Amino acid sequence: MNGAPPRARREMGALSWDNVRHGVRTLRYGRNPAATVYDSLGPDFFLALDEGWLNLGLWAGDGSEPAEAPIAVRALVRRIAEVLPTGGDVLDVGNGLAAQDPLIAEVAEPASLTALNVTLSQLRAGRARLREAGAHAVNGDGSRMPFRGGSFDGVVSVEAAFHFPSRRRFLEESYRVLRPGGVLTMSDIPTNRMPRGPREGLAALSQLRVWGLHRGTAATPDEIAEMARAVGFIDVRTARVGERTIGPALRFVRDRLDGEHAGSWAHELAARAMLAQVELLWERRLIDYLLLSARRP
Repeated sequence: MNGAPPRARREMGALSWDNVRHGVRTLRYGRNPAATVYDSLGPDFFLALDEGWLNLGLWAGDGSEPAEAPIAVRALVRRIAEVLPTGGDVLDVGNGLAAQDPLIAEVAEPASLTALNVTLSQLRAGRARLREAGAHAVNGDGSRMPFRGGSFDGVVSVEAAFHFPSRRRFLEESYRVLRPGGVLTMSDIPTNRMPRGPREGLAALSQLRVWGLHRGTAATPDEIAEMARAVGFIDVRTARVGERTIGPALRFVRDRLDGEHAGSWAHELAARAMLAQVELLWERRLIDYLLLSARRP
């Protein structure tokens, strides 16, 4: 697991060049929005629940206990990774800052672990963790994977599919690179319904813009499961766990913002504005959190 000490509290710090670059780049993302977003955020993003961890966590509580945050982010990855076949060749698609890769290696005990990330700066920032996991780093796109067919026994992806240019192409590529009997296990953020009214519309559009997403990203949990079946996967299993992921993570971040006032007012104002938009989407149940596993026949 990540050797960095858990951080129940994180200082918000002054407005950095990474923050400024992200603000500027939202005006023009270029050909690969996901890479631009995560390159511009930098490794110390204010929403991170623990150092180097970018997922929302799988919480036992409601997010009011700060000490649970580093436990929750690991619990989510463990839950997703435990579906992987033991001792096989595993591909982690969209591995973030690689904090999750030593844990994936611990759970699945793979013969080999490959980390695919479209953001080169994240691979560089995660070098030490990748070495700890014994993982091979590859800079590439999850919707155009640079691997031969039948290269892996397991594909794992944590909170990345909604960033890809096409979720369906990611599922097709996962199917292609898996060997017969191989397993896909992933988490995703689906959209339960389209926005209604100006407030919901503004919140949705702001998040599309901030994260470099496009409207085609929207898909319900049932639609995502059907995409997996349509490309050939069988034994498709899903679980909606927004109450244990999105809800507690938002409360944790809100409490942290309310309890800390150090650093730039501009940084804090931007953070609060962004959080408010996500909270609206969650409170009105426009979004949810999906766990999905499937098998290639």
